Amino acid sequence: HNQIAKGTQVQGDIKTEGVLRVDGVLIGSIESTGKVVVGPSGRIEGSIQCASANISGEVKAKLRVKELLQLQASAKLQGEITVGKLAIEPGATFSGSCSMGGVIKELGKEERNQIAEKTA
Repeated sequence: HNQIAKGTQVQGDIKTEGVLRVDGVLIGSIESTGKVVVGPSGRIEGSIQCASANISGEVKAKLRVKELLQLQASAKLQGEITVGKLAIEPGATFSGSCSMGGVIKELGKEERNQIAEKTA
């Protein structure tokens, strides 16, 4: 586990394979194969790429989360997000764009014909 404590300000890029918790301020990018947690006093400006994320603080960033992004009631998120799944608690604020979901299956020719017959 890695942690940026409350009262600490970091400027730069972080790469980790574990969990990263931010209770201070980070200006830069995070690349993690694990989970990123932003505590209620945490603030991030930059970009985040991770497996999953839980945000309670303030984030102004471009986010790319493979699995679940959770926005707690105290979260303030501004930016462009690409996520597998998104959970937003009442009270959280989000402004920006969101792209969510898995791979869209392309219909085969046979399936298109079946649909066309049903609607005809």
